[in-house]
Amino acid sequence: MRQEQVSGWERAACRGTDPDELFVEGAAQSSAKRICSGCVIKTECLAHALDQRIQHGVWGGMTERERRALLRRRPTVTSWRRLLEAARAEHERPVPAQHARVS
Repeated sequence: MRQEQVSGWERAACRGTDPDELFVEGAAQSSAKRICSGCVIKTECLAHALDQRIQHGVWGGMTERERRALLRRRPTVTSWRRLLEAARAEHERPVPAQHARVS
């Protein structure tokens, strides 16, 4: 894995996990996905798997089947990293005061 593709790899939630726990099939994938749930580099990890077309294992909280389905739905995406980073930036952008809900 190239350093510029997944920065902060040393902070990954799975860093100390036995790889055999992440490259599983069937119901065991749910446990692997839970490892990813609170990971600080989940988005970067998923983007790497999608951009590199990694076919096995749970990456960024998605199974290989889920990633294949996503790739089929969005065949024109040339950089998942750019797309996911833009989506995250949009999601994290503060809502202007005039659009904020008042309780």
